[in-house]
This record gives sequence, structure tokens and C-alpha cells, in this order.
Amino acid sequence: MCQVSKYINPFTDFGFKKIFGDPNSTELLKSLLNDILKFEGKDKIKKITFKNGELLPEAPEERKAIIDMMCEDEKGNQFIVELQKVSQEHFQSRALYYTSFPIQQQGIKGGWNFELTPVYFVGLLNFEIDRFKDSPEYLHHGMIIDKYTKKTMYDKLNMVYLEIPKLKKTKEELSSHLEWWMYVFQNLNLMTDIPKELQNDVIKNAFSKAEFASMPKNQQENYHKNLKTYRDLVNSFDFAVKSGHEDGMKVGMKVGMRDGRIQGKREGIKEGTIKIAKNLLDVLDNETISLKTGLSVDEIESFR
Repeated sequence: MCQVSKYINPFTDFGFKKIFGDPNSTELLKSLLNDILKFEGKDKIKKITFKNGELLPEAPEERKAIIDMMCEDEKGNQFIVELQKVSQEHFQSRALYYTSFPIQQQGIKGGWNFELTPVYFVGLLNFEIDRFKDSPEYLHHGMIIDKYTKKTMYDKLNMVYLEIPKLKKTKEELSSHLEWWMYVFQNLNLMTDIPKELQNDVIKNAFSKAEFASMPKNQQENYHKNLKTYRDLVNSFDFAVKSGHEDGMKVGMKVGMRDGRIQGKREGIKEGTIKIAKNLLDVLDNETISLKTGLSVDEIESFR
């Protein structure tokens, strides 16, 4: 096992949850969410409580959802926080589907009068969204808007996307706390020291959580497994995009198959996909593996 950087990569599932997913230490997630949502004064998030990230439908036969982080603030606002490593077909539709769960669950108990607390889907993206390619804006906050008056019709369903790769600034050019967060996402695993500008900032704590040498051996091993999966996923997707294929994920999965002799054969592709799914069992949940491979959740569960 060879560790080449002092700090872990926050774009890996392990790294993201190591830094932001500790229910006993929420100051980093609160800082990031407050910067993204631009809450000010009394509206600023003061307390976060983590909730179960497995969202279950009312009917057992319906599709469930497993998300990276689900939390709630002191006012009852609910936040789905998702790290998206590569572009994925129908990503925004999947995000909207996820938000439907906490909306429905608000009406399960008691004599509900249809009053809803706000739900926020916060997508931290390691890619640029096609429809925003021509815009320099890296932060997008969608609500239900009247197309004619441009006024907000409903503000309790919030779709928020942060396109992290759109930040092209040097450290000296950063102009906001959110840009510092984006810079750290982009460069944490390349750094050897905490920037002097962050010595008295909450972001400094992210470096402590991300220091590889301070982690127990079992966590180091889990990180390396997850890092390999992340690199394989990104490399396969990059190859597909550079090759000019429209469906980068499907081509990327083929590139990731070890046995080239079975390429192009239906049964061979299925066999290669199963091999990939089995290799992911230790680092990803069933739902995520299903999204990446196209196999059903029940098939993946049977491999365990």
C-alpha cells in the first residue's frame, strides 16, 4: 500500500464522508452549507442532525434511494447532500427523485394539513453541467419560478448545484469563503501544508480530518480501495469522453473490464459487469453500484 499524498482526496466517497459525515462534528458541513446556500443572520444554520441516508418508499416493491448524507437543521429544513464524481445520464432527474422522499415523509404522521418544511438537494459536482457550459456561474439554485413574471411561485423545493471544476482561480485570486472550499476540494490531496489564510478558519479542521497518517490502519486500507475505484471510474469516463462517445458511462464500464476477449459479446459484457460490481462491494452501497453498472439492486445483494 503506497500513499503518495499527505491528505486524502475529498472527491472519494471515503474522503467526503470522513471530512463531512461525522455526526459528532458538524462544523465543517454547516460551514459548507451556509456558504453554498448563502444563509445570513437568523437564517444561518446553527445546528445539524444527521438522519438515515436510506430513503424507503411506502410500498416495498417501489424503488428506494440511498444518498450520501441526509440531515436536518434546528428549524426542520431538510438537506440531501450528494457528491457526484462524474457526469451521469439523468443526474438532475435522479436529484429530483431523491427530494420526493423527504417531501412525502412529512405527510406520514398525524393529521397533516399539507404544510411543508423546505427541502434542499445540494449537489457537489466534480463536472460541469451541459446546460450551464456557457455560463461562468458555478453556483445554481433552482426553485419553482413563474416563467412569465420570473417571481418565485414556491420556495420549499430547492435544487442546488455547485460546479466545482468551474473555479479556475489561483489561491491569491479567491474572493469568498465558498471559493476557498472549492479550492480545497480541488487541491487538498495535492497540498502538504495548511494555507496561512486558513490558519484561523474552520476549514483548517478539514485538514486534520483528512490527514492520512493519523488514520487507523483499517481506515487507510479502506481509503486506498475507495481511491482505486474513484480513479478507475474517472479514467474510464475521461477515456470515453475523449473518444467522442455520447454515453460516457456505458463506454467507461466497458473500458473498465479486464478481459478484452469478451468485449462485444452480450454474455461477456454481463460477466464483466458482474466482476466490476463484485469489486465495488467493499466500498459502495447496493444502490450506487446499481446506478454505475445497470444491474438490479437484488442482483447486487445476492453477490454479498
